[in-house]
Amino acid sequence: MYTFLLQFHSGLRWLILVAVVIAVIKSLIGLFAGTEYSKFDKIVAVAFVGMMHLQLLLGLALYFIYSPFITYNMSDQVSRFWSVEHLALMLFAVAAAQVGRSISKKTTDAQVKFRFQSIFFGMSLILMLLGIPWDRI
Repeated sequence: MYTFLLQFHSGLRWLILVAVVIAVIKSLIGLFAGTEYSKFDKIVAVAFVGMMHLQLLLGLALYFIYSPFITYNMSDQVSRFWSVEHLALMLFAVAAAQVGRSISKKTTDAQVKFRFQSIFFGMSLILMLLGIPWDRI
């Protein structure tokens, strides 16, 4: 079960990165071109945030049920990365994505929707890129 969850968690990351890049680019285009907020914009935003929540659940299951890194050995870089840094960065990335989606959902002005999505989804992207274990790819 551990191997399946880990592989699913690792593979889902790429779909999330594609979705967030599409969402950020589409939001920036909508913001600067002054276009209307379309159904496609909503689908991309909802898919991105939904996948982020699924990824969070998978990550928490891996962390609290299967993780060998819960020893909190702060002197070891690998242990510190997995037990603190990866977890914190990804929690903030999920929070940023959710805030961007929540604010954009509540407003009716397309430009405000695009602005908040581009800001918060962009922050989420940066946090995710910082928290991905690039040395293990």
